[in-house]
Amino acid sequence: MRIPTSAALAALGGALVLGLTVAPAAQAAPATADCTTDAFGIAGKYGEFVLGDDVHSPDAEGAVAVGGNADFSGGFSVGNELTAAQVDALPGRTSLVVRGDLVNGGSATVVMKGNAVVGGAVKDRALEMHNGTFAKKADLIDFDGEFAKLRAYSDALAKEAATSGASVSLDGNRLTLTGTDSGRNVFSVDASKLEKAKEVFVKVPAGATTIVNVTGQSYDMATAGTTGFFLSGGKDFVLDDKLQSADDGAVRAKLLWNFPNADKIVKNSQAAWPGSVLAPRAHLELGTAAPVNGSVWVASLHGSGGAETHHFPFTGCLPEVPGTGTPTPGTTPSGTPSTTPPATTTPAPSATPSGTATPSGTPSGSATPGAPAPSASPSQPEGDLATTGSGNMIPITVGGAAVVAAGAALVVVARRRKRA
Repeated sequence: MRIPTSAALAALGGALVLGLTVAPAAQAAPATADCTTDAFGIAGKYGEFVLGDDVHSPDAEGAVAVGGNADFSGGFSVGNELTAAQVDALPGRTSLVVRGDLVNGGSATVVMKGNAVVGGAVKDRALEMHNGTFAKKADLIDFDGEFAKLRAYSDALAKEAATSGASVSLDGNRLTLTGTDSGRNVFSVDASKLEKAKEVFVKVPAGATTIVNVTGQSYDMATAGTTGFFLSGGKDFVLDDKLQSADDGAVRAKLLWNFPNADKIVKNSQAAWPGSVLAPRAHLELGTAAPVNGSVWVASLHGSGGAETHHFPFTGCLPEVPGTGTPTPGTTPSGTPSTTPPATTTPAPSATPSGTATPSGTPSGSATPGAPAPSASPSQPEGDLATTGSGNMIPITVGGAAVVAAGAALVVVARRRKRA
């Protein structure tokens, strides 16, 4: 078979083009990410994660973990909206964990999906298990250790500087938070300002993570009679509710309300609250109507009627914490108390839970989270392939050379045959 010279040259040219176009693409791949989607570890798998007592009815759509006693006397169901994968990801596939006693007052406590464990007594009526098993077990989750990590992380997030371009505006009784960063927007709002808002508007790019750091010892949404939270991913604002949300729920799924110092939070019964609530030192009073459309990680909880927790897990990408690491199972940040006495009595709705005192200081070594990964130091050789992103160039260059050599050989063969 004769190979025309033109075909050989075309193959050679194509090889050169390939080498020029592939190399930049290899260099463009990012080396590391500066955030994690699993910042809360075990706690992040539960829609209600409570250190002390949980007094609640009629249901929680996600998984529930209670470090104290659970009083579900008004009737309670757990886990109806969990997916099979989410159940599998739970410790022991357990969607209901109660370290202390479970009191149901003769009403049904129904576990729709997953297993259940109770460390103390189950009083008045046995649990109804639909797709799992029940066991007596008090140590499935180390609540004290997990809350030590949550407190440390909440403190670290509170030190995050407000994002450039992020604004907080109070116009009469309308509070508007506007962010423009496509990756992460951080706001700092004093609880006293938030309490003046009858309506709260949050506008960020769709897909961006939003952190609202709320300062102050307490927050009472009922002060202004807040009636609604309106979200926007760049288009029109949408009043958040279970069946409607901005960008099909993408904004609220990445929205986090962080209360590092609060010991009490009161949700107004008229307002569905979108996003997840991190308040590891606070008693959360949910009221008697309107849900939280997200997860709650709190010291104790009380709610009834329509004050449910809806299953909209937090999916935002949060910063790592230099010096302590992201709170993950099995690690306690340096300087953080390893144990916190669990609450053993059900707090009144207006009472601050016992056993949740604020640690005396921020864990040592907890640098501000979110700092970009350090670049190569000046002392590092400039040509270090691990840091310059040039490592992939070697195989590409060698491969390109081989192709070029092959193309040249074809040219030579073609010319010899032509002379023959």
